[in-house]
Amino acid sequence: MTLSKLNLELRTIITQYQQSFSDKSYGEENNEDDLLMNIFNITPELKRENRQYWGRELGMCWQLLVTKLCELTCNNFRPALRIEADEPTDLFIGNDAIDTKYRIGSGDSGTLKKFKKYGRLLKDKGYSPTILILREDNLHAAVTACKAGGWNVYSGDVMFDYLKKRTGFDLKIYLTQMSGKSSISRN
Repeated sequence: MTLSKLNLELRTIITQYQQSFSDKSYGEENNEDDLLMNIFNITPELKRENRQYWGRELGMCWQLLVTKLCELTCNNFRPALRIEADEPTDLFIGNDAIDTKYRIGSGDSGTLKKFKKYGRLLKDKGYSPTILILREDNLHAAVTACKAGGWNVYSGDVMFDYLKKRTGFDLKIYLTQMSGKSSISRN
């Protein structure tokens, strides 16, 4: 290969990425809160200081709340399914294999492949793969990948309706009533 051909091929790649980066739209900073943030008085500004930390911690809080709610109210509750080192579900209610998410924001190929893989696996085992997402500002590509993998995806009010129908408890009202009652202190 000649130097000019190599230069042209490398330049083509760079130009493609230049166009891709130029076309990327960056939305406004997310200034929306949610029911969990409100309970602890976590502001969007505080959350932006360490998105990964807050996303992980609020996600675990959400998972534990939903799991405990279902454990205490559903006679057909079963705990998470473990496959090797992973848990494709957080709990079961009857035939629904449920994974809880605070928000789906990752569109990396490994995450998307895992959603598809586990959705198919759960369907093959006769379950109805179900994802319950608290927030509604989810990455569209990730939600599409979940649906393509056979997952039923519920977020926001539709998700709260799903939980209320199965548990008899209105978690949205409860979380709303808890707003500001467990404020965090910053040292």
